[in-house]
Amino acid sequence: MATKVNAREIALKIIGEVDGAGAYANIALARELGRQRLSDQDRRFVTELVYGTTKAGRTLDWILGHYSNKPLAKVPAIIRNILRMGAYQLFFLSKVPASAACNQAVELTKKYGHAGTVKLVNAVLRSAVRDPEKANYPDKDESPLEYLSLKYFHPAWLVDRWLSRLGFAECETLCQADNLTPPLSLRANTLKIDRDALLQLLSDEGVIGAASDWTPEGIVCREFPALATLESLRQGLYQVQDESSMLAAHILGPQPGEFIIDACGAPGGKSTHIAALMANRGRVISVDIYEHKLKLIEENALRLGIDIIEPKQFDATKLGTLYAGQADRVLVDAPCSGLGVLRRKPDSRWRKTEAQLEELPKLQSAILQSAADCVKPGGVLVYSTCTTEPEENERVVEAFLAARPEFKLQPAGEYLPFPRQETMLQLWPQRDNVDGFFLTRMVKDG
Repeated sequence: MATKVNAREIALKIIGEVDGAGAYANIALARELGRQRLSDQDRRFVTELVYGTTKAGRTLDWILGHYSNKPLAKVPAIIRNILRMGAYQLFFLSKVPASAACNQAVELTKKYGHAGTVKLVNAVLRSAVRDPEKANYPDKDESPLEYLSLKYFHPAWLVDRWLSRLGFAECETLCQADNLTPPLSLRANTLKIDRDALLQLLSDEGVIGAASDWTPEGIVCREFPALATLESLRQGLYQVQDESSMLAAHILGPQPGEFIIDACGAPGGKSTHIAALMANRGRVISVDIYEHKLKLIEENALRLGIDIIEPKQFDATKLGTLYAGQADRVLVDAPCSGLGVLRRKPDSRWRKTEAQLEELPKLQSAILQSAADCVKPGGVLVYSTCTTEPEENERVVEAFLAARPEFKLQPAGEYLPFPRQETMLQLWPQRDNVDGFFLTRMVKDG
């Protein structure tokens, strides 16, 4: 793969922001690519280097430890990232010639390091080229946890949880799914266009897509140009949204003229979907605790031509004090660990901790309890998350139902556009080929 050194230098800069400044990889990447004038090939290469190096970071450190006598912790951060990026190309990008990976790493080190670090980078990467078997993974039968964690770039604590719940074979399949590049999913804005017409229009704009198997508005795109260049986006003909996320509004089942609350509304994907299902007739309160996130709700609603959404800055744990017994339906898409969407955020797996699975359910339960106070008799309450963990999902709902007997669980699967059997619906990337998502539907006694 013939790629200019400046593509690697751009990737190095973004990786440094993620590694050193705590930037989110997807945001830092989009911002930097927006500043640069790169060919499509170089844009893809930068994206691969940033996401791959970030995702495989701890495995890359483990690999590099087999070839360096100097602890990586003592190597300057930018040189450490050059080594990681070089190792990623050597071990995981078969189309990149080893000579190019090594030579360009050395050139970057000459620019950002000194003679000693140049010698180090050259020696470590050349040694890896000569003896790649030195960094073979542990035996999967003897050390299944270490094998899966290293080979598939997942924190050991998370692999340990999934091994216990799913067994080795499915845990491995899930880890593999997390490392795949997910397709881009769009939700047709049915207030302006139907899906078939949008598919044709997108095709004319160079998008290769197909109808979703999950929702009647969904489109799955396999190939597409930069969305910002498309007139269809500017016209508000669709919203970028994962297929599993689209299911929340369908399970809620909003009707024209109703009063709906989206308790955790930003950035507005579900709120605008709710409004579309209501034919833009009624009232939708879209809540977020952060003022800057309300602007995202406003921008999405404006672009999509929706005027029934009222963004509101408020603490969702206190919603019941504002709207007690008033709402026909309430959606709680709760803040969560996000362990169902790791494939979309390659750096996020390293930001998660097991302690969050103890802390988050307290917040989730508080929001659910307060949101429930807003539901009128006979009204509907939907609880959803983008995680796979029982502490944040089934256990939160079970504890809520035990405390609030006036709410009854309904079979969420029956309210899907294409019904399934589950009462509490847990979707998985490796089973369903969508983001990991949990959905339940409850109704309040009339």
